[in-house]
Amino acid sequence: MADYDVFNGDADGICALLQLRFAEPRDAQLVTGVKREIDLLNRVYPAADDRITVLDISLDKNREGLNRALHVGAQVFYVDHHFAGTVPASASLKSLINEAPDVCTSVLINHYLRGAYREWAVVGTYGDNLKHTAEGLIKNLHFSAEQAEALENLGIYINYNGYGANVEELHFAPDELYRLLRQYRSPFDFVTDNKADFQKLEQGYHQDLEAAQSTVALVASDTVAAFVLPDQPWARRVSGVYSNQLANDNPDRGHAVLTVKSNGNYLVSVRAPLNNKKGAAALCMQFATGGGREAAAGINDLPADMLASFLDAFKKAFGA
Repeated sequence: MADYDVFNGDADGICALLQLRFAEPRDAQLVTGVKREIDLLNRVYPAADDRITVLDISLDKNREGLNRALHVGAQVFYVDHHFAGTVPASASLKSLINEAPDVCTSVLINHYLRGAYREWAVVGTYGDNLKHTAEGLIKNLHFSAEQAEALENLGIYINYNGYGANVEELHFAPDELYRLLRQYRSPFDFVTDNKADFQKLEQGYHQDLEAAQSTVALVASDTVAAFVLPDQPWARRVSGVYSNQLANDNPDRGHAVLTVKSNGNYLVSVRAPLNNKKGAAALCMQFATGGGREAAAGINDLPADMLASFLDAFKKAFGA
């Protein structure tokens, strides 16, 4: 019997797995990648009675791999908050799926474990830009403002680390970062006891964000704004967290950050207005490589000749 842990390489996926493995230790094969690699389960070819845990990747995008696993008799535990479509009916599948805009996988695992490792749930939730939800989780922990800020920053930095065209562009490969963090039952211990790795994340984040903030908007109004970043590693690393910052700074506005790819097309990050968290997934799913959730979604490969069509749909989606 083999074990597989299949998880998104962002803060939510990593922090969900940290909680689960602190509570239920397993020597599992790790299957992950950069943030946009979401077809991870399709790479797993299990045997009967293998155990597979899947965290923070859309069931709809991994349906082939899931059906294959269930067909051979593997046991699957699937936890996610992205668009799922029809969930297969199988005694071999246990699923916790909630597509509500204020929920993420770290929150679902926190509920499943009854708050056993809530500090890491808070980190993952902040990293997924669900600030209000994270503040709800932290409410009864009696942390100071400085402690809450430390958890928020760590979540942002872990999330930032997941973005890139490939693992080589990241500061840490997601499986490597997971193994580093797994040594610390409390995120505060990672920040204080592993200053070198923490500072590598922190410094990279601030350098890349400063470069993004100098970008001039392609489209800007009271209801929408779109920015184009160049075909550079720093731009790919910062695209997601820059989108989150724009959304936080302008909560009544929808945002799109498009990063030029080496093939001339665009990688797109979309954030619905924080004060009306809906429409991002529907917008992105109009395009072949798009998907996500109500509040935040993306397109992996928007053809260059469809830029105008995307901008028209973007404006329509958020009321411009």
